[in-house]
Amino acid sequence: MLRMRDVLRYALPRRSGILTLPTMIALSQFRAFSRHASIRIFLAIAIVLAVPACASLQSVSAVLLDRISFTAPQLQSFLDRHYPREYDQLGGLITLSVMNPRISIPAQSGRLHLDFDVGIDGLGLRSDRTTGHFAVTSGLRYDPATRGLYLDAPVLESAELPLLGGRINASGRDLINGWLRDYAKAEPVYRFDSTEIDKLGKRRVTATSIEDGRVIVRLED
Repeated sequence: MLRMRDVLRYALPRRSGILTLPTMIALSQFRAFSRHASIRIFLAIAIVLAVPACASLQSVSAVLLDRISFTAPQLQSFLDRHYPREYDQLGGLITLSVMNPRISIPAQSGRLHLDFDVGIDGLGLRSDRTTGHFAVTSGLRYDPATRGLYLDAPVLESAELPLLGGRINASGRDLINGWLRDYAKAEPVYRFDSTEIDKLGKRRVTATSIEDGRVIVRLED
């Protein structure tokens, strides 16, 4: 390693006012050494400062986190664990079996899309066979008591029951709409897990919307 005394020794001119070749080489090496040393010192300082800076950045991110978002696959995974389901309708005269939920959130839509297969037990039909299917669109609402997302103002978009002759009639539509109203009141399409509850903290949910193919839950202190 080049030392200061070596530089000073070489820097003394052999003839007054003239830098010799060894002196020029020594000075060049010393400048390079100084430059590299400065870089190493700068990096060391930067690393020391980075630790509290990262902690501060995480704190700022936590403060600025004013929303939690969910994707269709997250909701689908939740629904897959809770179906098929059976529901008594018309005072127990028939049992409606709802199965195979399929959820999607179109990118340009502000509503959730849900498709179900349905079976009917009664009226000469068996619930273990798929009688038809129906499609629903809906907004979402958050319930703080259960920490779940529920259908909000759902609309039955279409329903087909091929075993009953094709498209559903008025009675069949009323049957499914009755189930849909009860479902929207009592059963979530998603429930917050422990990680999401931790993110929620003491903040409250102010709004729930569907934007750009995601469910957005907005938070406020």
